[in-house]
Amino acid sequence: MASLTTSFLSPQPNLCVVNLFIYFIVFCLLEPLHCIVFFTVTCLVTLYALKRTGLIVSDPRLKDCMDKLQHSVSESCHDVMMDRELFHKCVGGNIVLLIQAFRKKFIIPEFESFVSKIDQIYDTVQKNHNGHVAVYIPHLAKFSPDLWGVSLCTVDGQRHSVGDTKQPFCLQSCVKPLEYAVAIHEAGTEKVHRYVGMEPSGLKFNKLYLDEEDKPHNPMVNAGAIVISSLIKMMEFIKKMAGQEYVGFSNATFQSEKETGDRNFAIGYYLKEKKCFPTGAEMIDALDFYFQLCSIEVTCESGSVMAATLAHGGICPITGERVLSAEAVRNTLSLMHSCGMYDFSGQMAFHVGLPAKSGVSGAVLLVVPNVMGVMCWSPPLDRVGNSVRGIHFCQELVSSFNFHNYDNLRHLVKKQDPRRQDGDDRNKSVVSLMFAAYSGDVSALRRFALSLMDMELKDYDSRTALHVAAGEGHVDVVRFLTDACKVNPFVKDRWGNIPLDDAMQFGHSAVVKVLQDYQVACQEQERLPVADTIPIAPKLETVEGMV
Repeated sequence: MASLTTSFLSPQPNLCVVNLFIYFIVFCLLEPLHCIVFFTVTCLVTLYALKRTGLIVSDPRLKDCMDKLQHSVSESCHDVMMDRELFHKCVGGNIVLLIQAFRKKFIIPEFESFVSKIDQIYDTVQKNHNGHVAVYIPHLAKFSPDLWGVSLCTVDGQRHSVGDTKQPFCLQSCVKPLEYAVAIHEAGTEKVHRYVGMEPSGLKFNKLYLDEEDKPHNPMVNAGAIVISSLIKMMEFIKKMAGQEYVGFSNATFQSEKETGDRNFAIGYYLKEKKCFPTGAEMIDALDFYFQLCSIEVTCESGSVMAATLAHGGICPITGERVLSAEAVRNTLSLMHSCGMYDFSGQMAFHVGLPAKSGVSGAVLLVVPNVMGVMCWSPPLDRVGNSVRGIHFCQELVSSFNFHNYDNLRHLVKKQDPRRQDGDDRNKSVVSLMFAAYSGDVSALRRFALSLMDMELKDYDSRTALHVAAGEGHVDVVRFLTDACKVNPFVKDRWGNIPLDDAMQFGHSAVVKVLQDYQVACQEQERLPVADTIPIAPKLETVEGMV
């Protein structure tokens, strides 16, 4: 046993307390698995390790654990003794979640390195000072153009926030996919699309225009959202999607919307004339409700949980509650992808390739299906009404990570895949490379080289593909690795052998001749003046020798 003080709940607690915490996880609850788990988590020597996995102490799933720990501390005037019984009481109900976290079984296993890159992108985008704050709704014009926040929440409830993420702002048009999802969930696809279409309009979001069937083109334009407003009740669903985190209401924005909403009133009367509303629905009531929906307040943090609920198929990641049906989520993400970004929707689908929705408050709600949800917020807008920094962030995100719907997950090595463990890609590459060299598969090696794989990767014996090919006597492979890939022929394995030594040892005279000639060429190249020197193993800039 050891002492459990109030430092247990602090960001950087007593070292022995944490070691005790780890010890009990391993030996009190997981005795059959203690070897595996102990190896995974003993390096986490502070409770800060919990944050490194992406979990936060305010996570609803950890509430019982944290409450009991806090209660145990507050009950005692002195140090609290953490014995087996107390440990079971505090942690037993959360053991599955904690083991997932410490064994890196979440969707983004190396969360700390991932969010480090997110922070770099945030800093880069913060320098973008283009755009102007919306002024046609007076209340929105009061926000500073310097405000900038990004929050993300994965489908496993891993959280990260940077910037002005606790500042409330109105959803505005970001509420449209949410109200559409609720309408599908409650009324079904067939009924909803009796009143609203599903095609991009090619027009401004507040245009007085209907499709050939006299219906709004889609739920992401004002006309479609106003019609959807006549079908649903909303606030409770939004709170559930946010995992009961901050969801408020801005009466000032609501009044501003009504006072300056002449265009929306015109759309409402036009819809009424064309009989677009369901039987019994009042246009004024629907319009009033639409203004209220646009005035719902969230923060980046609560908004990211909403986005993650969509990414998780309608299940809130931090409560585990199913809020929306799978059908509602699928339809919503499809329309966000094609219609969610005003007149920029086509370019967003092309360049970013992810479902997203923007609002004139400066919000951008981004969904990476089955991975995470992101809420960006920065008031300055571009000419079509999208947040300049929000769009920039989305573009930088898919430039760094292979989240674009059509990224090739197997061969696009310039982008990172945060869903994989560190070393997974390298280990698979080593196995594939060595097997291709062993079997004499030049076609496979050519594919690897064209996908910019490092052709000098080493296995656990420090052997390269050239070692393997030389030892097996595959002349074509050796020629390809030397002539086309320009690999280093002087790399030594753990026994001090270079590829030429292996070829000589196994009597492959043809390979010996190729390697000797290549070594001479490399040595002559090294004797050239610096300006004329070509590196022994340059990066492949062309496909010369590949085809």
